[in-house]
Amino acid sequence: MKKLINDPADVVKEALQGVAEAHGDRLRVLTDPAVIVRADAPVAGKVGLVSGGGSGHEPMHGGFVGPGMLDAACPGEVFTSPTPDQMQVATQAVNGGAGVLHIVKNYTGDILNFEMAADLAREDGIEVESVVIDDDVAVQDSLYTAGRRGVGATVLAEKICGAAAEQGRSLAEVADLCRKVNANARSMGMALTSCTVPAAGKPTFELGATEMEIGIGIHGEPGRERRAVAPAREVVEMLATPIVDDLPFSSGDRVLAFVNSMGGTPLIELYIVYNDLYRYLGGRGIEISRNLIGPYITSLEMQGCSITLLKLDDELTALWDAPVNTVGLRWGA
Repeated sequence: MKKLINDPADVVKEALQGVAEAHGDRLRVLTDPAVIVRADAPVAGKVGLVSGGGSGHEPMHGGFVGPGMLDAACPGEVFTSPTPDQMQVATQAVNGGAGVLHIVKNYTGDILNFEMAADLAREDGIEVESVVIDDDVAVQDSLYTAGRRGVGATVLAEKICGAAAEQGRSLAEVADLCRKVNANARSMGMALTSCTVPAAGKPTFELGATEMEIGIGIHGEPGRERRAVAPAREVVEMLATPIVDDLPFSSGDRVLAFVNSMGGTPLIELYIVYNDLYRYLGGRGIEISRNLIGPYITSLEMQGCSITLLKLDDELTALWDAPVNTVGLRWGA
């Protein structure tokens, strides 16, 4: 195992110390339990947004804490759900009196722990709503889930709902918007290599030199099938066809196209994927009117990519375009 770490047991703790030292002007990093909070939280009268999950997917979620996006994020150990007390502390820290929305990826541990935290927060008198993201079309059930996994749409929901919360919308309105994003987004990913969890010290799974996994999960969970490595345009078709057919997306639709690196795939390859996706969707009469390209929901150093498509309307487009000022995503601010 070759990694720029000290002790595998201290990876998350030391990374959070680095976050605090690098971004202390815009974030507060709490310890025991670990929570990343925007510096000005709680914002009076604004719905607070909390998300979280296992570490190793950076910049999600901690890199998306700040004005126009999340108010707090709960980082678990690598690929491990955060604990209910982390989520409870995060909820308390961002409660500005208008309630708190939990944005939860559909993984069993995340679901259970966020439910417990929501119950604890309600006992404290905080109004909480939870929305589960389950946009992955690859498989119905996986190693960590009952139902579809929550992947790329999480980032889009955090951005769009963050903008709505900044506008002063109510908790019910922001939660409904989150459900709208989830209902209109679909994703699928693939891997060329595995990744290595520091505590494990060896690859999560094995792929031959000429193999790729189609439909991989962000923790290295198996996908739909293992196939021989193919050109980018064929990979795009393997990912995009199930996405487009699932919603389904139709000729005349406007979409946000999110081409994401799993951590080890460089931008030059992502732009090749985007180019092929642009041509694929154009052939179906689907217009890409917004895009996001880069490593935003990663799996440590895994080589591979995922594609997320979100069907846009005027409301979603305006909220996507609204200012955001976080470590991992920033424009208009």
